[in-house]
Parts: sequence; C-alpha cells; structure tokens
Amino acid sequence: MNQRGQSLVLSLLFLTVLVGMAAMVVDVGSWYRADRKLQANADAAALAGAQELPAASTAAAESVALAYAETNDGGLEAKNVKFRTTFIPHDTIEVVTERPAPGFFAQLFGRGSVDVRAKAVARTGVLTRARGAAPIAVDWQHEMLHCPPSRQCWGKYDSNGQITPGAATTIDFAKTGPGAFRLINIDSSHGGTGLQDIGEWIREGFNGDSEIQQWYYSDPGIKPNSSHVKDALDFRLADEPDLLFPVYDAVQAQGAGFEYHVIGFAVFHVTGYTIHGATDSKIHGYFMDMVWTGVSNPSAGTPNFGARTVELIE
Repeated sequence: MNQRGQSLVLSLLFLTVLVGMAAMVVDVGSWYRADRKLQANADAAALAGAQELPAASTAAAESVALAYAETNDGGLEAKNVKFRTTFIPHDTIEVVTERPAPGFFAQLFGRGSVDVRAKAVARTGVLTRARGAAPIAVDWQHEMLHCPPSRQCWGKYDSNGQITPGAATTIDFAKTGPGAFRLINIDSSHGGTGLQDIGEWIREGFNGDSEIQQWYYSDPGIKPNSSHVKDALDFRLADEPDLLFPVYDAVQAQGAGFEYHVIGFAVFHVTGYTIHGATDSKIHGYFMDMVWTGVSNPSAGTPNFGARTVELIE
C-alpha cells in the first residue's frame, strides 16, 4: 500500500516535469517565432526608412519606417527610431522594435509572457556596383546630373509607388570618338558585341555586375538606329521605363580600342525617343532619385547621380 502511494507521488512528480518540459518546448518555440517575425519587421522598417535618406530632415524617413512597421507587425515607436552618419550625414537609420510575446503552458508556472526585442540598422549610399545596367553611356557634364536640390530636377517614387516626374531632358547618341555612339560593352568585354547583345541589355539590363572607376570599351560598329535598339526601347516604354545608365567622365583611344571611364550610375525614366539616323538620335525623359539593386562602397568624392542602394549593415 505504501509502495502504491510512493508510485503515485513519483508519477505526479514526473507528470509535473513532463508538463513543464512541454511548456518550455511549446512556449520557447512560440517566443522564437515571435522574435524572428519581429526581426523581419525591424529589417523591413529600416530598409523602408533608409529609402528616404539622406535628407536635411529625417522626418520623412521616420514616418515611412513607422508606417511600414505598423502595416506589418507593429512594435515600433518614434522614440526607437534614430539616425546617424556612416559616410555622409543622415545616411543611416536604426530602429528597435519590441513587444510582449504571450506564453501558453508557461502561464501554469506564473510566466504569462516574455518581452522580445529586435534591432535593425540600414544605410543608403551611392551605387558603386550595379546589376541590370543598360549599355548607354551618359556624359557626367549633362546639366541635369548637376541640378541643385532646390530645383527638384530628378523624379522620385513615393512609398506608394506613385511617381513625381523630374525635369524633362534628353540623352543623345552624339559621337564622342571615331565611330563611337555612346553604346558600350557593359559586360566589360572587348569587341565581339553584337546588335542582339546591345538590344538585350537595353531590354532586360545586363545580367551581371557593373562597377564604377573602370574603363569600358565601345563597339564602334554599332549604331543607335538599329532595329534592335528601337525594339528594346519600345519594350521598356511599354513595360518598365526606368533604365540604369553608366556615367563617364573621360574617354581614350580610338576605333575598336575606344573606351569610356565610368564613375557612377544614373537612373533615367524614358518617356520616348526620336531616332532619325546614326547621328541624330535621342532618348527623352528625366533622371530619377531612385533605389536600385547593387552595392554601395563609397569613398571620398564618389559622385551622386541619383542612383542609390539601401542595405542592412547590422
């Protein structure tokens, strides 16, 4: 009888331990998922806010980060949004999200919830390595690339995807050297580029990385009045009119060895084109202040032509 009583006590003890272990497994798993979800929300809010940077005022970035977090999983307050300088003033945003995560079985042991917390830091920077560039080179002296901010020459998308147009301008294909029409081998190759390649790079963007502070060869045999160029521009006008163009500051050599020195990237929103011949062809539209896929590794003096990227750094 005493042995049966002892067995009952031991069974109750083991049952209690089993319930406790179940509580730990279920609730810790729940808290871990809550933590991961909150971290994802912090990352997204920081990236969204960073798209508004840099700016003289950080109010817009804070507002976007708060709105984005609230739309998703919440947990972000204005006091937990901060700004700092990594390379230039107000180029970095830090957000900290926090909220209680309820327990289930753990409530049996007096543990109703735990506080989960997540931090994310995102930075915006000038695009120095880009994916999806088009093979049309733009002279860095183009007046709209040096437009004062007060004139608001560059177009911009808002957080809802609505565009504010920039100042209308054109990009021409005027010769910069014997036979060179500002169409470059964006894949860094030397010779061998065909009209089909140029058309594909305009239509889809180069499926590879392009970097600044490099020399890119021109293909002097390719002219802008090719049907491949016109068909590609028609496709972009109908589908996705934003094109990423390399910006150059110098040229050298001639003929098949003619090169452009690329120092940056600019996004151009195409609204139309006129191609009347090899020497009288233009693309119409306006430059954009826009985030693009790529990497930012800025150094002192890296020019900003409006093409930026945002990335998590913590």
